[in-house]
Amino acid sequence: MILVIGSSNTDLIANVERFPSAGETVEGKLFLQAMGGKGANQALAAHRLGGEVRFVTCLGNDANGRNTLFYYKQEGIDVSARLIDNVSTGTAMILVNGEGENCIIIIPGANRELLPDYIQSIEKEIATASMIVLQMEIPFETVQMVCAMATKHTIPVMLNVAPAREIDADLVKKVDILVVNETEIEKISGQSIASIGEEGVIDKLLLMGAKTVILTLGGKGCIVRNKSISQAIPAFNVVAVDTTAAGDTFCGALAARLSRGSDLIEAVKFATAASAICVTRRGAQPSIPTEKEVNEFLNDPSEVRHEGTKARRKS
Repeated sequence: MILVIGSSNTDLIANVERFPSAGETVEGKLFLQAMGGKGANQALAAHRLGGEVRFVTCLGNDANGRNTLFYYKQEGIDVSARLIDNVSTGTAMILVNGEGENCIIIIPGANRELLPDYIQSIEKEIATASMIVLQMEIPFETVQMVCAMATKHTIPVMLNVAPAREIDADLVKKVDILVVNETEIEKISGQSIASIGEEGVIDKLLLMGAKTVILTLGGKGCIVRNKSISQAIPAFNVVAVDTTAAGDTFCGALAARLSRGSDLIEAVKFATAASAICVTRRGAQPSIPTEKEVNEFLNDPSEVRHEGTKARRKS
């Protein structure tokens, strides 16, 4: 069982031709409200893509929180949610421009209440999981405690350091798979890719004690590196309409595949395909594909489903 511990948000998504400048008002083209949050996205992705998942999160005892809990149960996810009175469920306001790029404002709300005292009460679940999946939209001390418990019980940990923040070597050493993008790896390593290159910053994290580092590079794919593997995995060339949740889909797909016994490189290729499908659709969780869709795409990547129609690969 994959145990995902993380955030849950209500996403308010607006599509615009371009992002507004300071003080400027622009007209939106489309509005969508959907479930999101990095923890929830990764849990749903792992579930849809073939993993057995339990999701631990924190919600406000409000309409959004109750609707979210009902939605996850409908999706078939085993959810352990702490409902908090007088605190709003986490919210994300997302702008998506004409190129599919996004900018996001997070109001953490109840996610800030997923505290170490609650983690102590679920140590048995941590001790019996096949893998722990974490992100950084919950308190840092909670991430630290989960990693310490997982290390104590020899349970592997995948940590997606998103949103970007500094983490110390003590935490890095407790992580089995560290998934980071360019901004995140520079924040952790204290080095710029421009100065020492992609492999140089990855090596810095390995020297800090990370067992495996996966550096995601958007449209360029990713680099997988540990003591025995150093391989670049190319991205699939698809037409992106919204990159929201692409990284979360990658992480969830990776966890799902690893939990079913795939080797690391095969799992990364599967995750890369899942994230490629994701960016051809709008929204966070609505864009996450199923295992069947990813397998079909890998068999014939010339076309992907997009907004109910066929969308061709970018030539």
